[in-house]
Amino acid sequence: MFKIALFGAGRIGRIHAANAAAHPALTLAYVVDPVAAAARALAVETGARVTDLETALGDASVAGVIIASSTDTHLDYARRAVAAGKAVFCEKPIDQDLARARSATIELSGSRLFLGFNRRFDPSFQALKARLSSGAVGRLESLQITSHDPAPPPVSYIKVSGGLFKDMAIHDFDMARWLLGEEPVEVFASASCLVDPKIGAAGDVDTAKTLLRTASGKLCVISNSRRSGYGYDQRIEAFGSEGMVKADNMLESTVQTWNETGAAADRFQNFFLDRYRDAYRLEIDHFAEILAGQAAPSVGYADGVAALALAEAAGLSARTGQVVKL
Repeated sequence: MFKIALFGAGRIGRIHAANAAAHPALTLAYVVDPVAAAARALAVETGARVTDLETALGDASVAGVIIASSTDTHLDYARRAVAAGKAVFCEKPIDQDLARARSATIELSGSRLFLGFNRRFDPSFQALKARLSSGAVGRLESLQITSHDPAPPPVSYIKVSGGLFKDMAIHDFDMARWLLGEEPVEVFASASCLVDPKIGAAGDVDTAKTLLRTASGKLCVISNSRRSGYGYDQRIEAFGSEGMVKADNMLESTVQTWNETGAAADRFQNFFLDRYRDAYRLEIDHFAEILAGQAAPSVGYADGVAALALAEAAGLSARTGQVVKL
């Protein structure tokens, strides 16, 4: 059993806490959060203790930490945890500023830092990746990644999110790198505020299309929107020299109604915690393997920096209307 500490008792922290508490190889020992009531409530649910950051990092029996706190704390907490000899599972992004993220290269490169790009752990996307790697559709030529939320978040969230490219599309930039198998060298993005004028007033956009190009000419188009109006829209189409591999949306059930008007399926899942429930569980499995020395982090610090570099490039391209070369 490996003792771990959780930093952050908010929405995503609660998901990781439940999965960690249920894992046979892990014991959730501590919960750390500046909101005392949230920390106490989660500690009661999981059998953990409420403590502070210094105590958790100073406890030699704690093997690892999960960083699910606010984004502006990720890099600092990761640095401190790695310096304390802990394995780290950190939510994305590693930071909102590329220069700051790169400043940690010496401390974090090669560390046991596992970055939480959960979509790599989604069973459907893993199966798509396996089909591509097997050559089932020949040589990969292009990708279409669709990532549309059901409805926009509150403007209070938008103001601290880091913007659509760093908060939302960064998942898709990581998926593109993972599936393309090579780094994009050119980024072109166009973005608008079409969903909620309050988002524009907060200095952000809510709709974007991004084109990535690799050195060998592979192309990836990413579609992002803060509103679909029909559920959580998460699709990937991978086009190869001999066909296509597609991962489609998940439905609430497989039930369909057939009648004289045609066939009607169930609704799309409407919340990311439902759509990626299995992915979050598999992330904790992987963290347990890292703690046991059975695996190195499959997504690490360098991946976080590379995805953030694409996010910053997309933002720059959207503002200037120019292709950004990396």
